[in-house]
Amino acid sequence: MDLYRDPYPLYAEARGRPGLTFVPELDAWLVSRHDDVREVLSRPDRFSSAGALRPDYLPGPAALSEMVKGLGGVQAVLTADGEAHRRLRRPLTRGLSPSRVQAVLPYVRQRAAELLDGFAGRGVEWMAEYARPLPASVIGRLFGFDPADLPGAILGGQRAEELVFSRLSEQEQVSAAKQVVALQLLLDAEVRDRLASPRDDLVTEMVRGLAPEATELTLDQRKEIVSNLQNLLLAGHLTTTALLGTCLLHLLRDRAQWELLCARPELIPAAVEEAVRFDAPVQGFRRTVTTPVTLAGTALEAGDMVFVAYGSAGRDTGSTFDITRASDRHLSFGHGVHGCPGSQVAREQVRITLELLVERMPGLRLASDEVTMAPTLIHRAPEVLHLAW
Repeated sequence: MDLYRDPYPLYAEARGRPGLTFVPELDAWLVSRHDDVREVLSRPDRFSSAGALRPDYLPGPAALSEMVKGLGGVQAVLTADGEAHRRLRRPLTRGLSPSRVQAVLPYVRQRAAELLDGFAGRGVEWMAEYARPLPASVIGRLFGFDPADLPGAILGGQRAEELVFSRLSEQEQVSAAKQVVALQLLLDAEVRDRLASPRDDLVTEMVRGLAPEATELTLDQRKEIVSNLQNLLLAGHLTTTALLGTCLLHLLRDRAQWELLCARPELIPAAVEEAVRFDAPVQGFRRTVTTPVTLAGTALEAGDMVFVAYGSAGRDTGSTFDITRASDRHLSFGHGVHGCPGSQVAREQVRITLELLVERMPGLRLASDEVTMAPTLIHRAPEVLHLAW
């Protein structure tokens, strides 16, 4: 559990050793250096994405008996290779195009201001009152959800992650599975609605991209679209939630950094990139070796698993948090064909948040120096983050 709450000591140790380091807790070879991470991400032919999201915990029979009532379980873009990956990614690229991102920014600013208005002048638990609600609202807007359906959809997404990356009791697993199935049924209803009445949203793009010219969807098509929408829903709000948490944590933990940002708001874009580099919201993904290869002097065989540590790659280029650091090409949002298609949406939400905070709440501070990180390498964030001013 210590590794999951703070992997950075292990990363630093691995970077100081020759070759790769095998980590039993991950059951994988740790790829820790920037150049090695970039090499793996640049060679999807030798390092397959199959198994990229291997669960930390397998749901038990009771939970699985609930899950079969849903429409998930089909390959998603994160775990696909080659032409399958390209086909699944195309509608995401269109749905998250620069023009679509720009179009949603006025809503992002409006929603961010509303949330800040709700706790101006009092202490706040940042994660619950801002870092989770803002990205949830934005992804709901991009999906075209009815606002009344959004809370259930977001809860289902959170429970889907908990089901495979958190240690839950059997009763908790069953409860989570039911909420995941409810999300899948909601997504399926949205998919069938968009087939009949297309809109300018992500659900419509997925239907058009994965079932072109269909007048009626087969069960397999519905499962594929639902699986990929579920994956996008998780990535679309939980990654940004994590980044909003760690960005504020590191800026406020080093008071000089925060005061510099307030004095020089033109540094906000650089602060966003530094936050992403210094504490990657997703610490890494697994890759499966497809053919014998030597990486960093370590001989790997076909079938071997590597853990590609984006978080370690970021610290390889600088171990201190510094918003005046010269820009470098960090890998925290991935690289190459599997680079995060929603990275710009995440960046813009953090940028707008910082612009509003330095203008309206320059006296913001941590209410406590004791901050506990969630025990996960997926969507690394503070469990709670109490702020005051």
